[in-house]
Amino acid sequence: MSAASALADDFPALQREGLVYLDSAASAQKPKVVIDAIADTLAHHYANVHRGVYPLAVEATDRFEDSRARIADWLHSEVDETVFTKNVTEAINLVAYAWGRDNVHAGEAIVLSRAEHHSNIVPWQLLCAEVGAQLRYLDLDEEGKISLSQLDEHLADGRVRLVAVFHVSNVLGTINPVAEICERAAAAGAVSLIDGAQAVPQLPVALDQIGADFYAWTGHKLYGPNGIGVLHGRSELLRRMRPFLGGGNMIKQVREESSTFADAPAKFEAGTGPIAEAVGLAAAVDFVRGIGVETIRAHELDLTAYAIERLGEVPGLQIHGPTDAQDRGALISFSLDGVHPHDVAEILGRDGVCVRASHHCAQPLMRHLGIAASVRASFAVHNTRADVDRLVESLLSVIEIFGQA
Repeated sequence: MSAASALADDFPALQREGLVYLDSAASAQKPKVVIDAIADTLAHHYANVHRGVYPLAVEATDRFEDSRARIADWLHSEVDETVFTKNVTEAINLVAYAWGRDNVHAGEAIVLSRAEHHSNIVPWQLLCAEVGAQLRYLDLDEEGKISLSQLDEHLADGRVRLVAVFHVSNVLGTINPVAEICERAAAAGAVSLIDGAQAVPQLPVALDQIGADFYAWTGHKLYGPNGIGVLHGRSELLRRMRPFLGGGNMIKQVREESSTFADAPAKFEAGTGPIAEAVGLAAAVDFVRGIGVETIRAHELDLTAYAIERLGEVPGLQIHGPTDAQDRGALISFSLDGVHPHDVAEILGRDGVCVRASHHCAQPLMRHLGIAASVRASFAVHNTRADVDRLVESLLSVIEIFGQA
């Protein structure tokens, strides 16, 4: 993407002198079109949705539901299968509560990988502890890839009710073969859930081709606002699921002793919805559509390959995850011999290079790697090879400071 430098002008935060933002995997910066859409909604088109019949309220409701339709269309989903949540964490918890507690029983099993984000581990731990089910983990090879044959072994005993895995690892960058995983789960009578938080901003995602029963992602990583995520669920599953939260908007009728509930997605959207956030997320979708997700993938693939090459020049640096950029998303986690990741990130930060140093909410994976934390650089549409060069220059400064050279 030769226009990446010019594209950076669309992001107000990136106008700060000397700033190199390499933390989009944690949360992406916001382009002006998203900021403007949110501000315009709050300033000129705001009213509570699905409640009033006066013109402003109707206008707000139309904008809210139009945003849902544009988001669903972009990912080849259906409007009635597109539920707004706060984030991926809430989306997965929704499934664990509203589907899991009626469909996972004592003696049955849930399969995860060892590279899952805590958001795709802890809800299932809570569920299994409550109902007496078992958690099983798919092992990782040296490049952080799972074994489909091991998945088949788990599925073979007929006890697996759910397979829940990432699309793109937030630490290793590994891209899972999610369509094949979902197909194998379905063939064994298991339900599938895919954590798409890292995938949606950077890969072409067609939910009708992936075939997941549930697919969750979050707005703030797609250049949209925080406070809004999306759960796509099969309509037949959503229809049978209990509500997650109770209150206004999610009911048909409330009597003193009992209530009847609205159809999905309203059934899972209790209370006042994320009105401006939904409009902002739809603006972010339009922003990405305007560039073309295939163009974004090609650009970020080039950056990732270049970064792997350049980071190989840094003494004592070990990259975690696949060595071939084709096998990973637009992020690279690494360790530097003799230097704590927090020290690396702090020194880079002095140079204006923004990276994350953490266990990345993936402590089981850290234990698998034999480390407590790592440094992660992640790329977005506005990044360039010059940003990678700045990263490498700063890392060489770290080595000089710690006397590793």
